[in-house]
Amino acid sequence: MTLRFLKLEWKQFFRSASFGKGIAIKIIMGFLALYFIVSFLAVGVGGYYLLKKEFPETDPLQLVNSYLLYAVLGDLIFRYLMQKLPIINIKPLLILPIKRSKLVHYVLTKSSFSFFNILGLFFYIPFAIVLIKEGCNVAGVLGWLFAVILMIQSVNFLNFLINKNNIALGAIVVILVSLIGLQKLGIYDVTAFGGQVFDAVYANPMFSLIGVAILAILYNLNYKQLRSLVYLDEAVSQKVEEATSADLSFADKLGDVAPFIKNDMRLIWRNKRTKTVFLMSFLFLFYGLVFFTQKSLSEVPAMLMFASLFITGGFALNYGQFIPAWDSAHYKMLMSQSFKYRKFLESKWILMVVMTSFLYLLSFPYLYFGLDIFLMITAGAIFNIGFNSLFLLYAGSFNRKRIDLNKSGFGNTQGTSATQFLIIIPLMLLPMLLFWVFDKFVGGNSGYIVVAAIGVIGLLCKKYALNFIERKYIENKYVMINAFGKEA
Repeated sequence: MTLRFLKLEWKQFFRSASFGKGIAIKIIMGFLALYFIVSFLAVGVGGYYLLKKEFPETDPLQLVNSYLLYAVLGDLIFRYLMQKLPIINIKPLLILPIKRSKLVHYVLTKSSFSFFNILGLFFYIPFAIVLIKEGCNVAGVLGWLFAVILMIQSVNFLNFLINKNNIALGAIVVILVSLIGLQKLGIYDVTAFGGQVFDAVYANPMFSLIGVAILAILYNLNYKQLRSLVYLDEAVSQKVEEATSADLSFADKLGDVAPFIKNDMRLIWRNKRTKTVFLMSFLFLFYGLVFFTQKSLSEVPAMLMFASLFITGGFALNYGQFIPAWDSAHYKMLMSQSFKYRKFLESKWILMVVMTSFLYLLSFPYLYFGLDIFLMITAGAIFNIGFNSLFLLYAGSFNRKRIDLNKSGFGNTQGTSATQFLIIIPLMLLPMLLFWVFDKFVGGNSGYIVVAAIGVIGLLCKKYALNFIERKYIENKYVMINAFGKEA
């Protein structure tokens, strides 16, 4: 039966109408996957010797074990954002005499061979072989490797249980950030605790059997959940969702732009892709933790400016680059209404400015890293508000790609064109270059001042800039209506 399922999927893949259309993307994804495989393999083979060289007094295996707990949580977040549920086209099979249990077991078994599960093995298996070669206990290493494989599979099934549950994602992120905070502040040594768990498995391989029990429980929970959903009635029925409306009357104070602001807020919250962009902008707040805690990066101020721009610009950069494609589904209707184009554009600008300001307020804890870092974040926020918001509006006049709002935003390149790549130059590279030049050759606080000054100039010239942008949109109005009317 499994072989038959595989044959059906193979035929579905090659006979699909989108096979030729998506082949280029599949080739690119294939090269990307190959790059990660080679990278993980290289780290797996050379990791032992690299750790031995950098930390000669510490056992490489104990060092890896101490960070496995972080790896589990990081892997879970990454899977939540990127991994899709393993589905086959179940609906046509439900009218055939195939037991539901076989369908469910096939779907769950197929998920075990996901690329997300296999990729990690390109590190762990070579690393285990090197451990044995270097004289580690063979039974201990094999038990450790078995436990790691069980851990990867458990994370796989745990991800399916919490999939699409934003509360669960938030809880995992809070746990991960809390653990990092406890470690950094010296309150609790999380790495020592995590290390002891996996060191115990190496010392006594029988402990790896606990992983079998955890995996069995998670598999069974997934089986029960999925089996309860595999019904023909469930597959063919149309879901009817009652629309809920939040009280947005506070936006009325904004005057003529209020109706557009309200529509944008509803659009963001009611659609999968825009909601993803909105939630992702808060994750960008943690970008600084990656850059500001690395000693090698702290010696390259231009890279710190890069991180500073991202901390407050997550929403403006991700949402602004697809203006007005977010409205592509109803753009023709929108353009047939009687309203000033200027108000439509101003509403987008206000939305970006408000969100950037809010993210700036949330970035205040970065004062912990010193005043210089916070000044850099402040300069980046002013640049995002004054320059980036207007430039993104201008770049939007070149958008010609329709966007389907019901599709997920993760790994979705729909709506992407050369415009999104070209706008990176003035949005990110320009402030980095200016900051580097003034910081290196002038010194003092000139780097911060120049970047912030461009933002202030942008704010002062907002009226003239919006006039210019409005004319550009009106010139391209019918071209955009035609482009957004085509299939996504």
